[in-house]
Amino acid sequence: MLHISGGFSGTRVGVTAGGRSPIRNDNPDAEPVARIRISYWCASGHETTAVFAQLPQAQIPVYWDCIRCGKKASSTQGLADGAGAGDLYKSHLDYVKERRTAEEGEELLSVALAKHRQSS
Repeated sequence: MLHISGGFSGTRVGVTAGGRSPIRNDNPDAEPVARIRISYWCASGHETTAVFAQLPQAQIPVYWDCIRCGKKASSTQGLADGAGAGDLYKSHLDYVKERRTAEEGEELLSVALAKHRQSS
């Protein structure tokens, strides 16, 4: 499966290593693998469609990243209606704020600024 939005890449089902084309299977005896399309909706109402090999329902992911905004998307439209709003996309700054209090942040900033001023 190939994810459109960037960093992750995958291998298509049925492709053998060393083939001439990474997306084409030249084996005449190979049967095409059944595929299904699953739609996911994020809290902003964006729809993302992913294609999977025909797998048991338990192996299909319930959540997927929205390719438009990066928020968590669900295969049920509950998130599009605002449910699960606490599970939205977090930026790097959000994670930093979870680890540090405002006072700790001010202290780290003052130490960093002092080092910077000494080196200048």
